[in-house]
Amino acid sequence: MEFIDLTPMRKAAGTVRLPGSKSISNRVLLLAALADGDTLVEALLESDDTRVMKNAIVALGVKVTEEGDALRISGCGGRFPQLVADIFVGNSGLSIRTLVPAIVASLSGCGDPAAKVRLSGVPRMHERPIGDLVDGLKQLGASVEWLGQEGYPPLALKPALLGAERVSVRGSVSSQFLTGLLQAAPLVARDKALVIDVEGELISRPYVEITLNLMERFGVVVQREGWSRFIVQPGQRYVSPGRIVVEGDASTASYFLAAGALGGGPVRVVGAGRRSIQGDVKFADALATMGAQISWGDDWIEARAPASGKLKAFDLDLNHIPDAAMTLAVAALFADAPSILRNIGSWRVKETDRIAAMATELRKLGAVVEEFPESIKVTPPARLNSAVIDTYEDHRVAMCFSLVTLGGPYVRINDPQCVNKTFPEYFATFAGITTPVPVVAIDGPSASGKGTVAARAAAVLGFGYLDSGSLYRLVALAGSRQGIALDDEARLAALAAALPARFDDERIFLGEDDVTDAIRSEECSVGASRVAVLPAVREALFWRQRAYRQGCGLVAEGRDMGSVIFPDTPVKIFLTASVDARAERRYKQLIDKGMAANIDDLLKDLRDRDARDSQRAVAPLKQREDAALLDTSGMTIQQAVDFVIRRAAAFAK
Repeated sequence: MEFIDLTPMRKAAGTVRLPGSKSISNRVLLLAALADGDTLVEALLESDDTRVMKNAIVALGVKVTEEGDALRISGCGGRFPQLVADIFVGNSGLSIRTLVPAIVASLSGCGDPAAKVRLSGVPRMHERPIGDLVDGLKQLGASVEWLGQEGYPPLALKPALLGAERVSVRGSVSSQFLTGLLQAAPLVARDKALVIDVEGELISRPYVEITLNLMERFGVVVQREGWSRFIVQPGQRYVSPGRIVVEGDASTASYFLAAGALGGGPVRVVGAGRRSIQGDVKFADALATMGAQISWGDDWIEARAPASGKLKAFDLDLNHIPDAAMTLAVAALFADAPSILRNIGSWRVKETDRIAAMATELRKLGAVVEEFPESIKVTPPARLNSAVIDTYEDHRVAMCFSLVTLGGPYVRINDPQCVNKTFPEYFATFAGITTPVPVVAIDGPSASGKGTVAARAAAVLGFGYLDSGSLYRLVALAGSRQGIALDDEARLAALAAALPARFDDERIFLGEDDVTDAIRSEECSVGASRVAVLPAVREALFWRQRAYRQGCGLVAEGRDMGSVIFPDTPVKIFLTASVDARAERRYKQLIDKGMAANIDDLLKDLRDRDARDSQRAVAPLKQREDAALLDTSGMTIQQAVDFVIRRAAAFAK
């Protein structure tokens, strides 16, 4: 799919069983591969990143077999058996940053002169720094060849005897560098202890906690002095725990917990709770700071909207939850004042420059965003815009911006399959806990009575009302009033996108001006025909019409409401009448207004218009297979309205 359109959501509630943690899954795969004995890994995340790691350890000679939904990994006892390999890591930073030290340790003392392991990835991976990690490995004696730009993948690893007892690594770029060194340390510290010193502040400390916890599960204990020094004593080796179950992904939990806070809730995530070893569960604490109601269990967390109904602004240091912090950036759109996300400089070297990406996409929605080297400030708009969101091949951008739909607008997510990196079923799961704002789409030919029926049905249902056919006339009228030439596509499109059109019963307003009669003039009709052929105007009105889908619901009438504008709605009605009945109605309407009318002329005009509507190249008028046919030739208006109400009620159950 090139894109996915997400409709405005009225509420969010339900339970989500989380997929396995990516952070835990990839660490467990590598540790099990390096251990003595077989490890049965259950609840492993199935995603692009975990496939990268699985394929890598297989390429390095580790036996991996499927047992139902689990994987059995036959460990290699600390040294990969196959050391001539080309490994593709995609855009998985954790994979390359943990594989490289483990491979370097396996190559130490290797007697095969042909041994050489190359690692490469997608173009973005070749822009993500790995120089600090390699500098640390070179302190141990590693032989590394840069195959492109120095300090970045791709690279090649060759045999070299590791002999140093101390290594230092910067902690301010990525905690994954330290994780890689820690996981390889027992393979290096065979006769002497290995000391790892961290230079500067260590970011993302909770992820290092995951590493230490899992290493201990596999039999290796790391001593540490605060967050600045880690010591691995000699003689330790990884030993399989036999069976290990991957807990649910706490980073993924952030999207659903935020949905509960934004969409009323309750939304419960199962698979991570107060016993979790993942630092990202602290995202729930950040939501609580915003006023969300949070409940905890051993393996679950639940979120509801604030009792006040409005989220509070925040100013938080988010160094400890950098991935989940992206979700907070979107939640800031719903806060009561500007919010500041601090100490997120690591975003710059992730799957994309996440600070720049988030700032760009948040602005599309109407927010004012101030971007700094290691922080951003988000000022929410009075009203969110519908927007087309670019994802930069970054799964977390795609997932967190889906939450915007809980504030009313449509959102189009480009390249939605990028979520395959960590959660291929994300959009289906999100749809399972959200309820769209309902739409009754009524299409039909001219003078079929759909306008009157739609307006009255909307009043009964308590929904908004959209007379889509009037929008082009309104653009022409507003353009003329502002002195805009009717062939000035750019200015007319901008006007159409922000058109202050309001439909109240059967009256039409432009701002506060009742223009019901004005847009029916011959001049306005001609102008509407001229602006309707402009592609940019049509595109702007496409999104403008969708913007009416808000609040309790919408009754929309026109010629392509069910086929183009709201194709997802289950309540589609094709309202029609015989041409004779429509001509009679139009004739009576004109006479009642004191206007001259000729029945033969009206018949001809309607037949000509029907032909044009049914044969036009863009969205021709026709009944969709999933639309209910309503022929009103022999009906009263009230009978037709009752039919619409019954259809809407049937789908509401």
